[in-house]
Amino acid sequence: MINIKTLSMIKYILMSVATVYLILICYLFLFQKRMIYFPWQIITDDPSDINLEFEDVYIKTSDGINIHAWYIPADGSRATILFCHGNAGNLSHRLDTIRIFHELGLNVLIFDYRGYGKSHGNTTEKGTYLDALAAWDYLIHKKNIQSSQIIIAGRSLGGSVGAWLAKEKKPRGLIIESSFTSVPEMGQKIYPFFPIKLLSRFKYNTRDYIQEIECPIMIVHSRGDNIIPFQFGEELFKSAKDPKLFLEIAGDHNGGFIDSENVYKAGFNKFFKILRIDD
Repeated sequence: MINIKTLSMIKYILMSVATVYLILICYLFLFQKRMIYFPWQIITDDPSDINLEFEDVYIKTSDGINIHAWYIPADGSRATILFCHGNAGNLSHRLDTIRIFHELGLNVLIFDYRGYGKSHGNTTEKGTYLDALAAWDYLIHKKNIQSSQIIIAGRSLGGSVGAWLAKEKKPRGLIIESSFTSVPEMGQKIYPFFPIKLLSRFKYNTRDYIQEIECPIMIVHSRGDNIIPFQFGEELFKSAKDPKLFLEIAGDHNGGFIDSENVYKAGFNKFFKILRIDD
């Protein structure tokens, strides 16, 4: 028979556990933004460091924010790629990506979300969408590039931003690399013992966006991704309409495209055949 002292101890332990649990829930709810966005303000390098000419530009968004971008032209370009990067760093940390795209014969427009690098403003989910939309409008109205010659690409968080943009516009194609189905589902995977789907104030519903997209889609993911599980790439692929292509690469979340560079480039060229960009 359990005595009163033991019951009191059990009650105390349960109350302590419940208190810690509630504190952690409050933390997860209040500080979500810090867990999603990891901006760096300092621009460490630029395309001239890899011997590429580029235009350093500022683009004004529909809500009046100036975002920083680079436009890197390619001689005799096959198409133009609008690249939405991930949630950490800034555009100066994507020189390998720029190099690969340039070697594939693509003009590149890469931009920093508000609050990243030299871009003004504070980062929000809606803001990232408006930033991508402004980058699109820059290509259409300032560079006079037709939508049929623009490929939207996004990596990690940028995959969701790119999917949203492709849903709103009509690009030649969409490439989603190392991305997730939604922030709530990703959060639930990381914190399985918390009601993340109820707590999440950020959505980035990549799967929902994909289901509305009509252009060809390529999904890129690695089984060795140490941040976003491979299954999310598979689920995104299942949600996409035909024509579509799944490109499996090797390596971790941040370096897979470099570790698998030859496979990565070959996959892009295969996708370009689906897009018929060389016809």
